[in-house]
Amino acid sequence: MNLVELTERLHAIRDRNDWRQFHSPKNLAMAASVEMSELVEIFQWLSEDQSRQLPAEKLAHAGQEVGDIVLYLLLLCSELGLDMNEVVRSKLADSERRFS
Repeated sequence: MNLVELTERLHAIRDRNDWRQFHSPKNLAMAASVEMSELVEIFQWLSEDQSRQLPAEKLAHAGQEVGDIVLYLLLLCSELGLDMNEVVRSKLADSERRFS
């Protein structure tokens, strides 16, 4: 996954639709949170086993919500001047140090 290319494509959509005015870090964080809530809703009331064996339709829906979350996080990193690759690698290295 080329995050630079994905971010450029997102920026093109944003710019074509004049959405930059709405893409403050606060708004992007809130939008990612809303999408996360939509993902959580898919699993609401399911047992542990059911959550691991989603029917095809629910699995596709979950994938759409995960995509929304990732795209909002890419936009958020862009607005904050963060490199998504770097912050993820740094966090992973920190987890490896702490939990290995």
